[in-house]
Amino acid sequence: MTNVAIVYYSATGHVHQLALAAAQAAEKAGAEVRLRKIGEAVPGQDTADLLWIDRTVWTEHTDATAEIPVAQLADLEWADAIMIGTPVRYGLPAPKLMEWIDTTTDMAIAGKLHDKPVTAFTSGDGAHAGQETAVLGLHNTFCHWGGVIVPNGITHEVISKRRANGCPYGTASHSHQKQPGIVPADNIAAVEYQARHVIEIAAALGRGRAAA
Repeated sequence: MTNVAIVYYSATGHVHQLALAAAQAAEKAGAEVRLRKIGEAVPGQDTADLLWIDRTVWTEHTDATAEIPVAQLADLEWADAIMIGTPVRYGLPAPKLMEWIDTTTDMAIAGKLHDKPVTAFTSGDGAHAGQETAVLGLHNTFCHWGGVIVPNGITHEVISKRRANGCPYGTASHSHQKQPGIVPADNIAAVEYQARHVIEIAAALGRGRAAA
């Protein structure tokens, strides 16, 4: 059985829905899944006070996901494959997620993340609003980890034949602030494929190591 850690940050629910869909798809594929969120250091202050986030929406999402465990470094060490989800912030991954990733330094130097298949997904308010660069920004991190980057590519039907799923780097949703937590069905299908794909790569690597 493949262990999959899905770690994400979400302020209003879009990335949460992608992460949840990925977790469900991974479980259906036979994987053991840990769905983990990045917590709020100071609830209601650093995120909800931003002018473009509706405080009511933020509070409702925070309350609705209260039962989801906060990510720990042990979740990454446990995992055979890793999925990281983030909203777009000025074309980059969310600062709260990157603050947590900064804590992986000792793990990375010790080689505990080396050769692990890892992939990223995102959501941003607006078409071409930095989704691709946010995913590629996480790819930089994965290179420092020594991870095996697993992109979506363009060959699968859900990516190549769906108008809303053109990003080959990882699932990139076009979210709407006035529709919190609502993700297009095509994007859900894309992240489900992404979860299955990273599991397949992890399983193949596992078989290769066992044969060697």
